Amino acid sequence: MNSAAIYGCSGPVLTAEERAFFADARPWGFILFRRNVESPEQVLKLTSDLRDAVGWDAPVLVDQEGGRVQRLGPPHWCRYPPGDAFLKATNDPLAARELARLGGRLMAHDLKAVGINIDCAPVLDVPTPGAHDIIGDRAYAKDPATVTQLGRAVAEGLLAGGVLPVIKHMPGHGRAFADSHKELPTVHADLDALDTWDFAPFKALSDMPIGMTAHIVFTAIDRKRPATQSKKAIRLIREHLGFGGLLLSDDLCMNALWGTLTERAQRSLKAGCDLVIHWTGDMAEMRMVAAGVHRLKGGAARRAQAALDRIVHTPEPLDVREARDRFDAILEGRLDASKGPDVGEAQA
Repeated sequence: MNSAAIYGCSGPVLTAEERAFFADARPWGFILFRRNVESPEQVLKLTSDLRDAVGWDAPVLVDQEGGRVQRLGPPHWCRYPPGDAFLKATNDPLAARELARLGGRLMAHDLKAVGINIDCAPVLDVPTPGAHDIIGDRAYAKDPATVTQLGRAVAEGLLAGGVLPVIKHMPGHGRAFADSHKELPTVHADLDALDTWDFAPFKALSDMPIGMTAHIVFTAIDRKRPATQSKKAIRLIREHLGFGGLLLSDDLCMNALWGTLTERAQRSLKAGCDLVIHWTGDMAEMRMVAAGVHRLKGGAARRAQAALDRIVHTPEPLDVREARDRFDAILEGRLDASKGPDVGEAQA
């Protein structure tokens, strides 16, 4: 039985010590970062070796949003734009939606080819004036309705290409005035304001297979604990936002959380997260996390399997060259976004 954890690894090649640890700890999945990425051939071997270490087709995740958050990039992969680029390129929400879906579909093609089947995107956070720029251009727009439209488009593109999307950061990071990587943000907005702004995109995409929590205190929900470690916040995500999918913590190493990594893992799981993420690949840290996680069971195990069951194993047909040329042309203003492809279906 797998444990309720997702781990990173230290470099582009799986070490003997990591292989032994993963075989013993049996994490549900793995997550890659730039330190793990050199070339398509290398990434494909790494994802295969990670799965071999645990003896099953374990999920492999990555943060591939585009813009500032893109782990696979040039020279071997295309550079994707930040979230706000779709609307800027077209100034038309419907055309931007088509462009966003195309971007998601192309990213899925890239990821699936190297053995990655979960992308920690789309970002459904809606910025407010004066908020910290940790979200900034990662947001698709500055209003909930457009964020919802474009976020769903990206998610649909990923799903069509055989990659599961992760909606983040629940129940909303756009109002935070601090970077949760560095410190714990506190949001003082009342529930009505949160409901009409921050929560709206997550409600609208509550049918998605996987979500990720925010390390933020919402005083209207829980005055003491960040959402990741708050039973009240997780209950709100489940009941008020209507999210029935697999719920991941954001990274345990972020400074918004306090205590040892063992305690951070325990608190997050006790609050109601299904799985915790540890990203550094540091062996001593991973052992500390492992001491605080239990086996994946019950509702969490069922939600994990339900998510994996939504992976499309025969992706939607895609003429990759035509799609990429069209995507780039629209972003560069050389083509009207409403113009469809000139080339018919081709091999994925």
